[in-house]
Amino acid sequence: MDGRIEVWGARLHNLRDVDVSLPRDALVAVTGVSGSGKSSLAFGTIHGESQRRYLDSVAPYARRLLHGALDPQVRDVGGLPPTVALEQGRGAGGARSSVGTVTTTGATLRMLLSRCGAYPEGAERLDSDHFSANTAQGACPRCGGLGVEHEPTEASMVPDDSLSIAEGAIAAWPGAWLGKNYRDIVATLGHDIDAPWRELPAATREWILFTDEQPVVTVVPVRDAERINRPYQGTFSSAARYVRRTLAETRSATSRRRMLRFVETRPCPVCRGRRLRPDALGVTWQGLAIDEAAALPVDALVSVLRERRGELQGEDAQALAEKVLVEDLLGRLELLLDLGLGHLSLDRPAAGVSSGELQRLRLATALRSGLFGVVYVLDEPSAGLHPRDVDELMRLLRALVAAGNTVVVVEHDMAVVRQCDWVVDVGPGAGRDGGEVLWSGPVAGLAGVEESPTAAYLDEPVHAGEVLGEDAPAGGREPSGTLELRGLRRHTVRGVDLDLPLGVVTVVTGVSGSGKTSLLDAVHDVVGAQLARVEDLEEAVEADGEDDEGMDEGEVDAPAGSVRAVGAGAPRRVVRITQKPIGRSPRSTLATYTGLWDAVRKTFAATPEARERGFTASRFSFNTTAGQCPTCGGEGAVAVELLFLPGTYAPCPTCHGDRFGPETLEVRWQGHTVADLLRMSVREAREALAEVPAAARALEALDALGLGYLQLGQSATELSGGEAQRIKLATELQKQRRSASLYLFDEPTTGLHPADVHRLLAQLHALADHGHTVVVAEHDPVAVATADVVVELGPGAGDEGGRIEAVRGRT
Repeated sequence: MDGRIEVWGARLHNLRDVDVSLPRDALVAVTGVSGSGKSSLAFGTIHGESQRRYLDSVAPYARRLLHGALDPQVRDVGGLPPTVALEQGRGAGGARSSVGTVTTTGATLRMLLSRCGAYPEGAERLDSDHFSANTAQGACPRCGGLGVEHEPTEASMVPDDSLSIAEGAIAAWPGAWLGKNYRDIVATLGHDIDAPWRELPAATREWILFTDEQPVVTVVPVRDAERINRPYQGTFSSAARYVRRTLAETRSATSRRRMLRFVETRPCPVCRGRRLRPDALGVTWQGLAIDEAAALPVDALVSVLRERRGELQGEDAQALAEKVLVEDLLGRLELLLDLGLGHLSLDRPAAGVSSGELQRLRLATALRSGLFGVVYVLDEPSAGLHPRDVDELMRLLRALVAAGNTVVVVEHDMAVVRQCDWVVDVGPGAGRDGGEVLWSGPVAGLAGVEESPTAAYLDEPVHAGEVLGEDAPAGGREPSGTLELRGLRRHTVRGVDLDLPLGVVTVVTGVSGSGKTSLLDAVHDVVGAQLARVEDLEEAVEADGEDDEGMDEGEVDAPAGSVRAVGAGAPRRVVRITQKPIGRSPRSTLATYTGLWDAVRKTFAATPEARERGFTASRFSFNTTAGQCPTCGGEGAVAVELLFLPGTYAPCPTCHGDRFGPETLEVRWQGHTVADLLRMSVREAREALAEVPAAARALEALDALGLGYLQLGQSATELSGGEAQRIKLATELQKQRRSASLYLFDEPTTGLHPADVHRLLAQLHALADHGHTVVVAEHDPVAVATADVVVELGPGAGDEGGRIEAVRGRT
């Protein structure tokens, strides 16, 4: 075992009693198709066993609780050092988390201003906490360090004053029952809810929108004749009060986004958007206040630091302290440059960077830690990187190995795999068709493994025929029309004009940070603003089954720019599909998100046994009290809370993960319980549910996108970003939309094996074949090679990007 990590009998998830040996102090790639078991081996087994051994040192009571929750299911692992896992999960902290906090460079910059800044004459010296908007000492007292105020106004809460209150003039009020409750209260108080809003007295409008009073009145609701109309006590809340309370209390990103539509957001009048107290903003270093330094792109801040380092000549305590801080900050920031992150600024919110960028930020922190003798397990560190940046990434990974560490990368990029010392290929298929080690050895030896899907792409990553078909025209599709987008603005994209061809596949490419995602966001905003004008018309047209019409002629201004449709094929819908999770709790599953579970529940409710017991479709949902296991509440697991350690989940001792109560599980359809179906893979369920059309369509779409290995009951929290994005696409594909749509994808090939990339791109091209318009932000060479149109942004990143450098067709 000298110099090696030996794994014996790994059985986690789909691993088939795997034995494998890895060299230490080497760069090791773990490859295989999506779902083959790569992450189960690298993260679940190797890192999981390291975690388990660490937790053996905690109190016996804690170990007893964690026994079922942290089981890597491996017979033994020999020669295993401590491990550090850098995954692509969000986990970057709250809304105030930024690039500076993730990399700890923000703290060093604050220390530099505190110790070495130029203070106004007579000003008292401040400690570093005074330079943080996240502390009570530093945050502006008016806005709490946010830099903005959200102010509800009549114009923002009542966008159409020709409507009456009964017709929904107060758009900021909630929908459904609560909104009707407020309207009924207003009517009970004697106000006219049928007159146009603009005709109500000013004092009445002011009171309804802004009063702090909360009168309680007896409301007699007016409902359908067959329903019982019981009086109730209703409490009034003004629209502004409702908006402010929702913004302050909601934990739902969707609710918060909705409320922000009904306020005017403006810079804080005290700090003018700078987030800090005046005394901290009065301190400068190299002529820069703390917020100005943090707002600089990393490459610009590095230039300032290098210039100052050349000026520091003195040997006094002040000069030495500044030299130490400048050198430390430079060392950290130069790593960000090397990792292709020079376009980011330290004040950039962590939520605003991609998962690949976030992982590289953490990698930069690990490189500065000085640890040695550690196994670093990385989840596709090349994600989001332009091919020109891969060599620099490899140099830094080599630096970790040279420092006495082992680096294990779960990777699909063949340019990375070819440069590794060792490769472990897992497969041959996904799910139950995978879980075997096909090859463990030097990279060159993988080429001779016939059963390995990876071997076919090792030296030839682009197989365009698999995407387009052998008979596809060399020049690509002919556009049916054009969307003329003018003055697009978003982050680094400033005033860009783009003629977007309709009915084809367009790939937007460019170096990391050049503005690809920002361009897609701007297109989404401006086209979405146009389509909002015809949303009601579209619903009416589809309901009547008539032919859809294109986007309205004429130009419409929007905050991000303007758009005009020319020719045929103008979209009636715009769909943005990202890698954000499809759910944040174990209750959200593949089956529930795609909607196929609704069809399954109705099928079970129609069985003779269910009818005899009086079970409706809701009985077969683990989210209802009647159907769910009473112990775990339908989650299949119970939360384990530990002092001084993160909470975790353990299997439910009553249902053992089935999620349902015992009476619900007594009902069977074709010999299966609902829990049996949730345990099936997509591919298995296609056979079992072939007679249920609504479920079969969803399962077919999932399987076509290479997700046949996923279980129907797989929790949304266990899915990768790439899997989540493909599930969203499958959900869209099963709807069989007739109206032309604009689809926007942000790096959909991230996390996919080359074979799965070809399968995904074939589905995107099928959308274009059916008259839809597809726009993809991508680095993948297959996506670029098979696109009908390629838009290249650049020439650089950050302030040096955001411009269209070239537009070309398929060659």
